[in-house]
Amino acid sequence: MDLLSEAVLSGASPDELAAAPVPDRYLAAHLRIEDAGMFTGVEDKDVRKSLRVGPVPMPELAPDEVLVAVMAGAVNYNTVWSAMFEPLPTFGFLQRFARTGGYARRHDQPYHVVGSDAAGVIVRTGSGVRRWRVGDHVVVSVAYVDDQEPATHADGMLGAEQRAWGYETNFGGLAHYAVARASQLLPKPAHLTWEEAATITLCAGTAYRMLVSRQGAGMKQGDAVLIWGATGGLGAYAVQMVKNGGGIAIGVVSSEEKAAVLRRLGCDVIINRAEIGVDLAALEPQDTIAVGKRFGKIIRAEIGEDPHIVFDHVGRATFGLSVFLARRGGVVVTCGSSTGYQHHYDNRYLWMNLKRVIGSHIANLQEQAECMRLFALGRLSPALSTLYDLADVGEGVRLMQTNSHIGKVGVLCLAPKPGLGVTDPATRARIGEARINPLRDLGGR
Repeated sequence: MDLLSEAVLSGASPDELAAAPVPDRYLAAHLRIEDAGMFTGVEDKDVRKSLRVGPVPMPELAPDEVLVAVMAGAVNYNTVWSAMFEPLPTFGFLQRFARTGGYARRHDQPYHVVGSDAAGVIVRTGSGVRRWRVGDHVVVSVAYVDDQEPATHADGMLGAEQRAWGYETNFGGLAHYAVARASQLLPKPAHLTWEEAATITLCAGTAYRMLVSRQGAGMKQGDAVLIWGATGGLGAYAVQMVKNGGGIAIGVVSSEEKAAVLRRLGCDVIINRAEIGVDLAALEPQDTIAVGKRFGKIIRAEIGEDPHIVFDHVGRATFGLSVFLARRGGVVVTCGSSTGYQHHYDNRYLWMNLKRVIGSHIANLQEQAECMRLFALGRLSPALSTLYDLADVGEGVRLMQTNSHIGKVGVLCLAPKPGLGVTDPATRARIGEARINPLRDLGGR
């Protein structure tokens, strides 16, 4: 282990961290450009075959960046896409970014360090960083924005140069070290462990913008919210936010095991589509209305009305149903398409019923800060269920690829074991382990 990592793990002071040399290379989960065609013609694009863990060169810091010693990270679906090289190999993103010039040229490498969640310790700051210091404990937001773009100052997600860190940029969070812009950082909640904190920013921030923010659905007290994939990372946070905000959570899952998870989270209405014989993967566009009526009948029987908001990140398999099921004047808010980007829906149910579709992507820093405050107060809980070591990260990504996961899949990077990083044990004791970790006993380690 390098001297800087040893200093971090020993709890060294900021001065000691600053004096320890930065290593020339570091351990990282990464993809290689020469592997980009390896799944051509292959039906099962097993991400364990493409995702490597090994040493990569340490990049130079730009003036507005920090180097974070990553204690823990998390798996997100963008890493699944990256490792499948779909819909396009991410090396094209890195090359496009590099063409903007300056420090962006560093990102065009024959390797791509992936990962869009991280919690760790700042060990170096660029010359232009003002608000952060070596030794600070931070979480990293996935929103990588250009503060010199005018649109960024209206909403960080509107800038044309906004990118998803660790997906459309290099040097991401599934590694011993990560490079991030200072504008991506937030204080780590002091009562959480490294692995708990690392599971928050991408999925919880995305769900917050989709549901709560004025940029999203603007959920009100009493709103009924239909949540597809309600026990995944996004879904588990969405259920909590609906309940926390006085709404009525309607969760859709695919098994009794996952229905039990929703009961833990306090979901008001649970629809197990296995019990009603609905296979979303096999749903044809011409069957959408008939299947939608079955879902609608169940929802109306439970709450007496249609959903105000439909929370959709599944895409092709659910989007037509989402448009149909939202009430007259209701909202479908979408942030992704894990089952496919080409959506089919009956437009009559959109325009004639005055419904709206809102596209939502990640969250700006203010939204992330508002969301993180709720975790710091204990009003929201990490959705961590399963934890892997960095050496076994391919197994965690495969778990998500096959939709076999519950909640969030965490990854220990520099942290040698779970449970480290708590600096406010009194708050942790006040909130209680059961509330902090509602899903933790459902996964491994």
